[in-house]
Amino acid sequence: MNSSPARRRPVFLLLDIGNTHTHIGLADGRRVRRQLDVPTSAWARGNALAAVERFVGPAPLRAAALCSVVPRVTPLVRRALWNRWRLRAFELTARTVRGVGVDYPRPETIGPDRLANAVAARRHFGAPVVVVDFGTAVTLDVVNARGDYVGGVIAPGLAAMTDYLHEKTALLPRIRIRDVPRAIGRSTEEAMRIGAVHGYRGLIRALLAELRNELRARRLTVIATGGCARLLAAKLPEIHAVEPRLTLEGLRLELIAARGAG
Repeated sequence: MNSSPARRRPVFLLLDIGNTHTHIGLADGRRVRRQLDVPTSAWARGNALAAVERFVGPAPLRAAALCSVVPRVTPLVRRALWNRWRLRAFELTARTVRGVGVDYPRPETIGPDRLANAVAARRHFGAPVVVVDFGTAVTLDVVNARGDYVGGVIAPGLAAMTDYLHEKTALLPRIRIRDVPRAIGRSTEEAMRIGAVHGYRGLIRALLAELRNELRARRLTVIATGGCARLLAAKLPEIHAVEPRLTLEGLRLELIAARGAG
């Protein structure tokens, strides 16, 4: 029996190695098809590869790409990909990026996940564009009208803030982030959720206003990604789209560009 067109397409393995989770994608020449998240700490424990093997299944992998903000984990991932699939992963850095220009004083200090976000946002939404990534840290990354990555903003993430309050105070509990329809909390937990969710919406709104002024942009496209993106974007009209797989999509685009150049 002939294989289906989907099975004949090249299959790419994508890995976005973050501080808390490694986001893993299976993609082809058109889009990211599936995603799996594993704790980044699982690579050091030696049990991440089994989860990746189950995720990949019988898919015929042709190439792999990674971006990492955890340097001690990167060689573990590279070794696992080579030992299991004989794949030498393309690594996205400021030196290898093709989808955006880089206008930044020390390009080597840019988080490669931020570059992946910038590549995907520029390709699919044009420029100028800002990506708001709600991860362990909240980052805002700016691509100017010329298509160059020019920098951004880094702030503590929602979980980092609420966990800090719990750990550093005797009476404040650990909370799960969710929206609260009012602005006056009627319990400690509600007050903390309002401070986190409503407060972060205010933070993002103020930062976007400053970025728009600095870029002198009459209209600035803003794309959100990351774990809390849908929650916070729901009441932020400044955000035009939520793309949960934006980083993996940027990796996919860069892998295709690198294979074409090779």
